[in-house]
Amino acid sequence: MCHVIVTCRSLLWTLLSIVVAFAELIAFMSPDWLIGSPRSDHSADGAGVDLDAYRPSLGLYSRCVRVGSRGVEICGPYATTFGEVASGFWQGAILFLAAGTLVLGGVACISIFSMCFQSILKKSLFNICGLLQAIAGLLLMVGLMLFPAGWGSEKVIGYCGSEALSFRPALCSLGWAFYTAIGGTLATFLCAVLSAQAEIATSSDKVQEEIEEGKSLICLL
Repeated sequence: MCHVIVTCRSLLWTLLSIVVAFAELIAFMSPDWLIGSPRSDHSADGAGVDLDAYRPSLGLYSRCVRVGSRGVEICGPYATTFGEVASGFWQGAILFLAAGTLVLGGVACISIFSMCFQSILKKSLFNICGLLQAIAGLLLMVGLMLFPAGWGSEKVIGYCGSEALSFRPALCSLGWAFYTAIGGTLATFLCAVLSAQAEIATSSDKVQEEIEEGKSLICLL
């Protein structure tokens, strides 16, 4: 018989696990990891007239730039193959970040079913997911450290100026996607800690008493 067990700590862990997975996915796909040096549109006759200063953005595999006399912003992949990614460091970052995000996505799906199934093969589902989240957090950390190591690539120099070096973005600034990825990584480790608390809450004496009374839906604060 399936017992649906919902506690504050288990519900918080489930919701945070889902939010973290989505946050990392959105950050990974965004082109706003680096905000380039200020550019200026030119008039239709080619004269260097500053009409609208703007800053292009560059992501792990995508970018946003303005083109044409009207300054239409176009966003999309700059790399059509994995080998065209800006640098080897960014290729590594993509692999580690993608692996970490994939693990988080799997845990987020599993966390929804944890309300009904608290164990698998006699192992606590919360503990298994917590371990996976800790591993995902480590993968994300490696990916985030590889990202600034690739700032000396030719692609980044074109956006940030000739003084750009590894761990030195020169004229560029960090975009919201990078900060979101950092926040998601920290929240991933928080999820790993909360998973242990969710396990304690769902296996408490109060829950066992509710099960013995024959209740199939158990909600505890």
